[in-house]
Amino acid sequence: MGSVMSLSSSKRKATSQDVESVKRQKICLTNRVVNVAAAAFTKFRFQQDNKDTISSVLALPCPPTSVSRIWKHHVFPSFHGEDVRKTILSHILESFRRKGIDTFSDNNIERSKSIGLELKEAIRGSKIAIVLLSKNYASSSWCLDELAEIMKCRELLGQIVMTIFYEVDPTDIKKQTGDFGKAFKKTCNGKTKEHVERWRKALEDVATITGEHSRNWRNEAAMIEKIATNVSNMLNSCTPSRDFDGLVGMRAHMDRMEHLLRLDLDEVRMIGIWGPPGIGKTTIARFLFNQVSDRFQLSAIIVNIRGIYPRLRLDEYSAQMEVQQKMLSTIFSQKDIIVPNLGVVQERLKDKKVFLVLDEVDHIRQLDALAKETRWFGPGSRIIITTEDVRVLNAHRINHVYKVKFPSSDEAFQIFCMNAFGQKQPHEGFCKLAWEVMALAGNLPLGLKVLGSALRGMSKPEWERTLPKIKYCLDGEIKSIIKFSFDALCDEDKDLFLYIACFFNGIKLHKWKGFLQRSSWM
Repeated sequence: MGSVMSLSSSKRKATSQDVESVKRQKICLTNRVVNVAAAAFTKFRFQQDNKDTISSVLALPCPPTSVSRIWKHHVFPSFHGEDVRKTILSHILESFRRKGIDTFSDNNIERSKSIGLELKEAIRGSKIAIVLLSKNYASSSWCLDELAEIMKCRELLGQIVMTIFYEVDPTDIKKQTGDFGKAFKKTCNGKTKEHVERWRKALEDVATITGEHSRNWRNEAAMIEKIATNVSNMLNSCTPSRDFDGLVGMRAHMDRMEHLLRLDLDEVRMIGIWGPPGIGKTTIARFLFNQVSDRFQLSAIIVNIRGIYPRLRLDEYSAQMEVQQKMLSTIFSQKDIIVPNLGVVQERLKDKKVFLVLDEVDHIRQLDALAKETRWFGPGSRIIITTEDVRVLNAHRINHVYKVKFPSSDEAFQIFCMNAFGQKQPHEGFCKLAWEVMALAGNLPLGLKVLGSALRGMSKPEWERTLPKIKYCLDGEIKSIIKFSFDALCDEDKDLFLYIACFFNGIKLHKWKGFLQRSSWM
C-alpha cells in the first residue's frame, strides 16, 4: 500500500513538473508571438506616421533625408573641367580620398548636350553635392543642367549642397554679370525661356549658399584641408544613429514625457527626470536629445556633473566659472572660449533657443551655476535635468518632473534578452534559465544589462554552472554601482539601508515593505 502511495505521489510530482514545463514553454511561445506582432505593429505605425500628419510633437515626420535612403556616394562634384580638373579639383579629390570620402566620378559617362538618367541618379544618390563654381562654369549647358538638378534635390530631398567660389565673384553668379554673365548669355542662345529661367533660378539660389572663396585664402592647401574636414564632419553628423537600436520601452517613456516637454510652446521649461540609479534616466535623456535637439538653435549634453564638478557643492566662485566655461564650450563647439564673469552664460544664451541636458545632478548649487533661471535662455528652450534626488528639483522649483518607473516583467525580460542574446527573446532551450537569471536583477535595467552581457555567448551548460554563483555572489559591475549609490546617500539613509540589510535578510520584499509602512518609516 505504501509503495502504491509512493508511486502515486511520484506520478503527481512528475505531472506537476510537466505542467510547470509546459507553462514555461507557453510563456516563451507567447513572448515570441507578442514580439512578432509588436514588430509588425511598430512597422505599420512607422509607415503610417510617415504618410499622415502626426499630432505628437515627439513624432514629427522625418526630414527629407530619411535614414531609410540608400546612398551610392558620399559626394557628387559639379564643375567645369577645363577650369579646375587638373588644378584645385585634383587636390580636393586627393584630400577626400585620404579621408575615406567616396566621390562620384564621371570619367566613364559620355557627355552630350544634356545630362542623362545615369547622371541624375548619381546626383540623387549622393549625400552631399559640391558645386565648384569657376569663371567658365556657365559656358557649359551640361554644368547648368547639373546645377538645376542639384538644387531640385536640395529642395525636394533635403540634399546638402556646399559651394566653392574659385576665382569668381558670388555676385556675378547671382546676377549673371561680368565675364560669368557673358558666358551664361551665350549658353542661353537657342534655349527655351523655361529652360533659361530654370538655370537662372539655380544660379541665384546657389550663389546665396555660404561657401569657401578662393580669393579669401592665401594658402589654397589650407582651404582644401578645411573643405575636406567639413565634408568628413558633415558625413559623420548625418549618419543615422544606431546608439538606441534595440531599446525596450523607450516609446512609452517619450509618450509620457510629451505633456512635460510641450515643444509647441515658446516658454522656457526646465524638466526633471528622476529615479534610482540604474533605472535608465541618462538613456532616456540621450534618446530624447537624439530625437529633438535638431529643432533647436543650440544643443548640448553635460554628463556626469556629480562626478566631475563636486567642488560646486562648496559654492566656489572658480568652480562655477569652470563649469560655465565647460558648458559654453560644449554648446558652441569652441575649445578656447573665455568666461571672465558669471554673467556670460545669460548674455550669450538669453536670445537662443537651447536644448540642454544636465546629467547626474546631485546638488542645488550645480543647477545654480549652470541654469539658475529660465531667463538665462531664449524662448522655446528646454533644460533637462537627470537626478536621483528629487529634493534638488524641488529646491530649484522645477514643477515638471518625470518619475522613471521600473519596467514591467515582460519589458525586463526583453531588456535582459537583448543583452544576453542580441534579440528580444531567448535562444531555443534558454527560456527557463533566462527567466531565472532575470529574476535576480529585480527589474533594474542596468542590472539586466550587466547580467545579460556577462552571460552572452555562453553555452547552456555554462549558464547552468554560472547560475548558482550569481545567486550568492554579486557581479563586480553591479556591486560597484550599488556601492557608488550607497556612498552618495546621507548618513541617515546609509544607516537605514544597513538596518534593512541586517534585520530583514532573507525576508520577502513585500513583507518588509509592509512592516516599514506600518512603522511609518516609508
